[in-house]
Amino acid sequence: MNYFIIGYYAMLIGASCVAAYFKNRQAFLLIFTLTLVSFVMGLIGGESVLWSVTVAAGLIAASAGIAYSFREFLIIILPKQGAKTMRTAPLTASFGLFVVIIYVIAAVFAPVIAPFGQAEVVGTSFAPPDDKMLLGADQLGRDMFSRIIYGARNTMGLSLMTTAIAYLMGCVLGMLAAVRGGWLDQFLGRLVDVIMSIPSLIFALLLLSIFGTQLYILVLVIAFIYTPYVFRLSRAVAGNIVVMDYIEAARLRGEGTWHLITREVLPNAMAPLVAEFGLRFCFVFLLVAGLSFLGLGIQPPTADWGSMVRENATLISFGEITPLIPAAAIALLTVSINFIVDWMLYLSAGLKD
Repeated sequence: MNYFIIGYYAMLIGASCVAAYFKNRQAFLLIFTLTLVSFVMGLIGGESVLWSVTVAAGLIAASAGIAYSFREFLIIILPKQGAKTMRTAPLTASFGLFVVIIYVIAAVFAPVIAPFGQAEVVGTSFAPPDDKMLLGADQLGRDMFSRIIYGARNTMGLSLMTTAIAYLMGCVLGMLAAVRGGWLDQFLGRLVDVIMSIPSLIFALLLLSIFGTQLYILVLVIAFIYTPYVFRLSRAVAGNIVVMDYIEAARLRGEGTWHLITREVLPNAMAPLVAEFGLRFCFVFLLVAGLSFLGLGIQPPTADWGSMVRENATLISFGEITPLIPAAAIALLTVSINFIVDWMLYLSAGLKD
């Protein structure tokens, strides 16, 4: 048994004793559980497994520290109402906000941050990292770091535009169906059921194979596929609102359909719709990345995280982690947005009270 293993268990046992002394039950259970799990895993896998556990615990601790510091920063700079809301925000939500802001900064200032262009060949094929290329080169000798930065702009920008179009069409049609009712509601409801019965990825592959893979076609196809999901949500939310007394009073005043949608229904349906927007963005984002991985999404030489995974997948067989970097970028953004959406749903449900 070397000094690392002795220090590892000594640190865990000492931390659990400190947590027990200060009667922090959650911290004690977490640390002591980690001690027991580490003991079992150490017996099975030896020192290498303990190193992996140490690295994972360090990353989690660093993420928690970043989340806590960023939350305190937002509490200081935000107005009084925003600061009050952030004080009750969980660390997962503040971590998600931090990651999303970093991604947005990378997307907006991509030409400034990236040292090279997204299609610029600056080295040899699969060149290792050096002082010029932080993450090495891809299969054509392009800088991986620059392409990941530009991929944030391209993948996120396309997903955001597509989600916005899907939300615009879905919300308008859903609220129109709820307000008008009758045959229009029945027709749109049955049409949506037919579209939703087809798996999203298969439907997207079919439509893109027919109409081509131009960027505007890709946006319209994905927006068309996800509009029914937004329609069902907005129809359900608006259906609970249109039966209220103030909607009937507005009808008796002679207000038109557009006034009922924009002034009466929409303001009262914003909370669940905004939360659902983040969740729907994740689905669109993953579909765009998946289509790019299959070669029918964003086309080369435009940088895209999904196509970058496909282009560098051969490196995995040589033990290189280069293809995992864009995949990790996709996973991190998706998890972070889900953290924020969970918090927003918690707030909109009134559980904070």
